[in-house]
Amino acid sequence: MLSATDEEPMRKYHSTIMIVDDDANDRFLIERAFRSIGVKEPIHTINGGLEAIAYMMGEGKYADRAKFAYPTFISTDLKMPGADGFAVLEHLRRNPEWAVIPTVVLTGSRDRDDIKKAYMLGASSYHVKPSSPEGLRTLLRVLHEYWMSCEVPEVDSTGRQLHTNSQGKLGERFAQVGD
Repeated sequence: MLSATDEEPMRKYHSTIMIVDDDANDRFLIERAFRSIGVKEPIHTINGGLEAIAYMMGEGKYADRAKFAYPTFISTDLKMPGADGFAVLEHLRRNPEWAVIPTVVLTGSRDRDDIKKAYMLGASSYHVKPSSPEGLRTLLRVLHEYWMSCEVPEVDSTGRQLHTNSQGKLGERFAQVGD
């Protein structure tokens, strides 16, 4: 066990944050809160679930992966027209390569059924949007520090996961994406 003085530095890796919300003010406030806590990584604000799915698929304006790298952290609202946050979670869950992306629901809904369904669809965590800018900064600081300290699959400069060799290892019985 490491002592407080022997702690390893936080894990550093290529990271791209995707904020999915149909409310322009919420997208702005979330991005501003991330920036105010010192986040320097790219942040892409996405207007709703349909646009988030297009981003993940690399369709239309999101085809340029140098500009729109795969996200390594996603924050999504739930209640959005067209495709809601559940559709975003469901889309991620259907693709094993994307299912590992930490996806946090950040919504105004306290509905117990919404909470349950979000977790059933693979949400990493569920949070009700704080009512104050300071509350939002505090929440995002905790989330960001937590996810940046986690061990995660390695990705290339575009955010695509690198292939690993499972031969002779505990996980060899599970197929990798692309196998």
